Amino acid sequence: MMWLYQSLDILSTITESVSLLVFGICFCKKSRFHSPGYKWCILGAYFICVYAFTWCSELGAYKIPVFIIMGIVILKIFYKDSIYQCVVAYEVYFLVVSVIPESISTLVFTLILDEDLIVRVGSRYFLSWETYFLVLAIRVLTVLVVYKICRKNQYRLMWKDALVLTIVFATGFFMFMKNAFMHLNLGTVSEISSCIVEVIYPLFFMVFFLYVRNTLYLREQEQKDKMQIAQLQKQFDYYQAKQKDEEKVRAVYHDMKNHLLILQQQINSPETAEMIEELQAQVAMYEDYVHTGNGILDIILREKSELAREKQIALSVSVDFNGVDFIEPLDISTIFGNGLDNAIEASEKLPVEQRTILVKTGKIQNFLSIVIQNNCMEESKPAKKRTTKSSEFLHGFGISNMQKAAGKYDGELITTCENGKFVLKILIPIL
Repeated sequence: MMWLYQSLDILSTITESVSLLVFGICFCKKSRFHSPGYKWCILGAYFICVYAFTWCSELGAYKIPVFIIMGIVILKIFYKDSIYQCVVAYEVYFLVVSVIPESISTLVFTLILDEDLIVRVGSRYFLSWETYFLVLAIRVLTVLVVYKICRKNQYRLMWKDALVLTIVFATGFFMFMKNAFMHLNLGTVSEISSCIVEVIYPLFFMVFFLYVRNTLYLREQEQKDKMQIAQLQKQFDYYQAKQKDEEKVRAVYHDMKNHLLILQQQINSPETAEMIEELQAQVAMYEDYVHTGNGILDIILREKSELAREKQIALSVSVDFNGVDFIEPLDISTIFGNGLDNAIEASEKLPVEQRTILVKTGKIQNFLSIVIQNNCMEESKPAKKRTTKSSEFLHGFGISNMQKAAGKYDGELITTCENGKFVLKILIPIL
């Protein structure tokens, strides 16, 4: 019979090692080694250590704390993630790979076999061989489920989060150790009540872990929101400062225009007349800018027009914002500032002759329509419409902020990318 248990243990140890590799991929993202071979080093190192402690020592249940320390050390060696991340990663691994499968299997076969659950082979105690097959089946299933849930995990744990999880883990770990000591060292079966508690405990931990994970997500979103608000406020403050400068320039412009007219009539020198004409041409450029009926929007369009001119992008603007006084200046800055930044960034990637941007805004029946259109690089796959209602639509903070700004006024943001043209359209009802 020893050969059977050795074979089952080899198979079990292989699944444990592969599972550790899977959990490392899920929870530890900063690999210390770039070669893909390092992953097999994790598997090999853990397999050798577990197998050696199982068959070359008489520790019994006392080997479990050694495995935990060893697993955490292996994760820390192969990943640059914080020790908190590695500890919690192994705690989740240990519960999913060891505690859940073994506690459920032990409970099931305790009810079925009772005293026949423990088998003595030589000087060692084992659970019945049927138990190990059920352990393997449950292990594979639980690892697949956790991998499905956590494969895209990106949340970094702080020491406080790790401490709380570790305390919860340690509370139930002692129950698991007690039951393991009874059947591995003493060759006795645990009470049914202990087996039931041992089953409930890891499930409680996993629920608590998912709660902490959700808390981390909310915390991350809160930080992102703060960053976005700070960025938008900084952008808005900049446009406000530019608007004040614009008022000063406008006053100087009117005076200068009149002064140049007077000088032109009084000076007969051809050189001086030519110089005055050049000055008049430069001052007249001020009149070429779009006047939309909104001071902040004028500043944004003027600045983006200058930026587009520098980058050899043809920017066509037709904007009528007269009478649209219900949209806050910060939201105007968010919509047009980010929309034009995205369009300019996309246009820069194209040949000069294809760099065109169209901005068109006005009232259409009971809606304010805002359209920003630019040429873009052809997609290799067939283009399809995207809207902010689709989970596939993620286009950075810019689009997200624009959608939020439009949403404040019950508006909708829609984007399409077809035939080499990217179109962003916002419709906001006019109350």
